[in-house]
Amino acid sequence: MFFTYLRRELRRRRKAALVVASGLALGIALVIVVSSVSSGMGKAQDKVLQSLYGLGTDMTVTKAAQPQASSSDRPRFQFDAQADGSDKEQSTDRVMVQGFQTLSAATVGKVGTQSGVSDAVGGLSLTVLKVSGQFTRGQFQQNGNAGGGQGAPGGNGGGTGQPQGEVRGGGANFDVNNYSVFGTDVTRPALGPLTSSKITSGRTFTTKETDAKVAVLDSAYAKEKKLKLGGTVTVKGVKYKVIGIATADSGDAAANVYIPLRQAQTLSDSKNKVTTIYVKAADSQKIDAVKSTIQKNISGTTVTTSADLADTVSGSLSTASSLATNVGKWLSIAVLVAAFLVAGLLTSSAVSRRVREFGTLKALGWKSGRVTRQVVGEAIVNGLVGGALGIALGLAGAYVVTAISPTLQAQLGGGTGGGAGGPGGFGGPGRQAAAKTLDVALTAPVSVTTIGVAVGLAVAGGLIAGAFGGWRASRLRPADALRRVE
Repeated sequence: MFFTYLRRELRRRRKAALVVASGLALGIALVIVVSSVSSGMGKAQDKVLQSLYGLGTDMTVTKAAQPQASSSDRPRFQFDAQADGSDKEQSTDRVMVQGFQTLSAATVGKVGTQSGVSDAVGGLSLTVLKVSGQFTRGQFQQNGNAGGGQGAPGGNGGGTGQPQGEVRGGGANFDVNNYSVFGTDVTRPALGPLTSSKITSGRTFTTKETDAKVAVLDSAYAKEKKLKLGGTVTVKGVKYKVIGIATADSGDAAANVYIPLRQAQTLSDSKNKVTTIYVKAADSQKIDAVKSTIQKNISGTTVTTSADLADTVSGSLSTASSLATNVGKWLSIAVLVAAFLVAGLLTSSAVSRRVREFGTLKALGWKSGRVTRQVVGEAIVNGLVGGALGIALGLAGAYVVTAISPTLQAQLGGGTGGGAGGPGGFGGPGRQAAAKTLDVALTAPVSVTTIGVAVGLAVAGGLIAGAFGGWRASRLRPADALRRVE
């Protein structure tokens, strides 16, 4: 009897039911779109951070670089004059530690033994300043009046006896090339900035190549310098065989050239030194506690987590994320509250128009509770219909966002010596000097949890509307129906 009456009443009042369901659908659809876009923002930000510190890295440990004490620390280049008078090209490399003050390699082991740390590995960030070019000797040319009395020896003009002329041409032509090199611990390949890139040609390092003269190049750098797999790259006179080409998953690569850590230490005269320690926490939910432990037990270091670095991400990604989190959240709440109130008022109004019907049913023996259950049942069905419509609209909206994939920019401010001010502060070698801008495509993934929330909101909307109508119906008396009989 309940379902028969319910079906008949809903069919008879299709327009009113559709209005209530549409209002709920709008609010639910907005919640789905905002939730999915917020989730997309989180994924986009994770993608940006991953491009900086690599997979598996929860934090880095660095030490801020000390300011230069004197001009003696500045790069100096010396070139010899060619004894044979030739114009042969000359070049020299200056290999310098990039951005941070070095830490003892023993610090890596000390960090790895801290409570809550699952793994730790060290790396050495270098920059290579290469100056190459040649000196060209000038050519002596006599003046055009050399045949006159002034320029010829013993001439009547009282010449000096020396040829008259000038040196023309000559000079120096040098090119300056700056690129980054990162020394990676090949025995721990699962941690560090190289994990943010994918080997697209060749192979990566093996665990036995701890001191081998091999290198992995970033694909963009290899293309720019026309370097091929199997070729060689020379750093400070040492030739490294190119065994692999890596392509960054997103954004810029961590370095132009990757070599074994021991080789990097040798090139920079930094034996048993590292600049960055990459740390993986045993529990991702306790990263802050691990950070505090490391800072307490290893003084003088800066510990930077992904959350610290995320605070430095600006640009349209940050703006859109803020809008989705703040404006979108409150807009969704406002629309939902309005939808619930409208649904409740419309249900209550519908009950008022059905006074004769409910009064007659009470006169026939229906109890107030049965009338209330009937009204609440109708409202819940309207809510479920609205939920279905809202889920469909929300999925359509999320699909449109994903299909369009608007491009957002994430600006990463330059760090200063290991702080959280930028990519360099989280282990990105060679990035401290200037801000970087990454383009990220926005998606709007819809999770099962979001769908579950939508269903819950639909039921809640139906219950709220039913509560309004049920309260109104429970107060009706058979006499109210008789007064409306003409």
